Amino acid sequence: MPEMHDAKQNYLLAAMPDEEFARIAPQLERVSLTRGDVLYEFETDLKYGYFTTTALAVLLCNMEDGTSTEVAVVGNEGVLGVSIFLSDQGALTQAVVQHSGEAYRLKAAHLKAEFDHCGHLQHVLLRYTQTLLTQ
Repeated sequence: MPEMHDAKQNYLLAAMPDEEFARIAPQLERVSLTRGDVLYEFETDLKYGYFTTTALAVLLCNMEDGTSTEVAVVGNEGVLGVSIFLSDQGALTQAVVQHSGEAYRLKAAHLKAEFDHCGHLQHVLLRYTQTLLTQ
């Protein structure tokens, strides 16, 4: 189980009430991310959601001409893998680590189950996703 303080460097995890956080804490896995790591590819099924703490990642969108464009930067204010709880169709973007650091990952099934629990995490994930879409 991760140190609660370390995982709660991520603002979304920090916003969870202790009772809700305690449900997912045993499933959170601390991982080191290195610049250039591809966390997931466009149109693939996601295995994990990533709550970054000190790492930064970019979300890239593939264009029709084969190029890609950066559509968002995700740091400790967010989560990578919103399609886990928003759709059943796979990733809409590619996630690539831009700045090496730490993150906590949660298996997609656990993230989806907690989202479906309709608790505070669902609320903050939806608010975060709304903010992400307005970037």
